[in-house]
This record gives sequence, structure tokens and C-alpha cells, in this order.
Amino acid sequence: MSNSHLFLKSGFIRTPSQNGVGRYVCQLQRVVLKFCKNNGSSRGMRDFIESGLVDFAKNNPGIVVYLKPRRHRTAVISAEYLNGDKQYINCRNFAKEEIIKWLNLLKTQSGNTTGFRYRKLLHTDHPSIQGPWTPYTFKDPAENLAKFPDQDLSRPKHLPKTATEELLELFQRSSLGSPEGKRAE
Repeated sequence: MSNSHLFLKSGFIRTPSQNGVGRYVCQLQRVVLKFCKNNGSSRGMRDFIESGLVDFAKNNPGIVVYLKPRRHRTAVISAEYLNGDKQYINCRNFAKEEIIKWLNLLKTQSGNTTGFRYRKLLHTDHPSIQGPWTPYTFKDPAENLAKFPDQDLSRPKHLPKTATEELLELFQRSSLGSPEGKRAE
């Protein structure tokens, strides 16, 4: 095991408490677009500012957008989130479409950076070589090729019949097999 994890922040997985239960709260708080007015590597950023910035601001009223012109520097997107984390994206020679894609990605992220060592409540000296358990670990591979909706796969085989199904079967047996059921027809 390497010691590279010693320099990473550590903690438990934190999510915004019940984000999306009442309403969704975008975690991106502020975006600063830094660019040079003359440098050729900032051309895509300037094109985005001229043609796409107003639409982005109208579609995302909860995100504050700042413009910061700087001389002789490359274009940078600086994003700040509600949890205090910051992300920087170097936009050297990016096209306008690439900047739009990066802004949409930043808008949908929670702000937790990848440089984070996750801590667990449990520890073992012999971790599993098979990987973590998921709900799909012991599923039948035939379900991968099935066309849904499928009657055979819709009801698990280990569950007993429901009371409604039992009553329907009893009614069908009694009406077809008994002489009273035949007289009623």
C-alpha cells in the first residue's frame, strides 16, 4: 500500500441533506470567467461571453457569474460551491462549445473533488478481491438480454402467490369443476 493517501483530505461521504426531496438546490454558487481581451488562447471564452453568456445566466438564475479580464493570461473557469470547495478549469484554446459543456458539468456536480480519501466505519485486514457488493451481484445474466416488460421476470420466483391469485384460482376451479357451476351457465 502506498502512502499517497496521506496527503488527501479524508472523511465520510457527505451529501447535501435531502437535496431534491422538497426541491432541487443547485450546489454551484459562483462562476468566475477569467480571460484575456487580446490573447489568442482566450478566443473561445470571448466568443462564449459575446454569444452564450446571457443565455446561460437566464437559464441559471441561482448561479452568480463574474467576468474578470486579465492581461496576458490564459482563460480559466473558477467555480465555487455551497460547501466551500473550489474548482479551476484551464480553458486554453477551448472552443465556445467546450466551455458550454464544462459549465454544464460544473453546474451538475456537487462540489466534492476527486482528491478525497473515503473513510469507512468498518475495517478489515483482508479486503475482498471480488469488489464491493451491489444489488446486481447475484442477478441472473439472462436479465441482461430480456426485452421488458417481461412476464417471467416481473414476478420473483421465490415469492408465494398473492391472496388475490389464490382466490381467483379457487373460483375458477369451483366454477368449472362443480355441477352447480355448470348449471349456472
